[in-house]
Amino acid sequence: MKKSVLLILLSMITSFSFAQTAEENIKKLNIQLFKPSPPIANYVKAVRTGNLVFMAGHGPSKADGTSIKGKLGADMTVEEGYEAARVAAISVLSSLKAEIGDLNKVVRIVKLKGMVNCTADFLDQPQVINGCSDLLVEIFGDKGKHARAAVGMVSLPSNIAVEIEMVVEIAE
Repeated sequence: MKKSVLLILLSMITSFSFAQTAEENIKKLNIQLFKPSPPIANYVKAVRTGNLVFMAGHGPSKADGTSIKGKLGADMTVEEGYEAARVAAISVLSSLKAEIGDLNKVVRIVKLKGMVNCTADFLDQPQVINGCSDLLVEIFGDKGKHARAAVGMVSLPSNIAVEIEMVVEIAE
């Protein structure tokens, strides 16, 4: 009995000492965050109040300024939508890092709202937005688990495939 308790404790200590930070996980996943482009209208990309940061809606924008466009259920598959949601997560994380300086300050991803540009009969919005949710958990571990809505929209700005809003708790 004592030996098994010792092994469990040793395992816990080892896992804690090798835990990756969010910034380390981003490097490990070979994710390139980028300097966010300015907002396209009269708003800001992030608003801080207390220890919360409310992130404006971000589409699947890439560092080169292009975006993933299309409508799920018409000209995009669930897998392509999943990838678009992953790209949108990278976009919103790029803006978050620009706002707070270091993603290791993230205490928790609190809430995510995922909007999917889709046809009226498309029913797989949750599977599409999993692209964002899965990446957040890969980067932040349990701190990346969040409350979420995944909804369908008849259209999104500039025909982008998905849009992600996020609320993040940060260390002050």
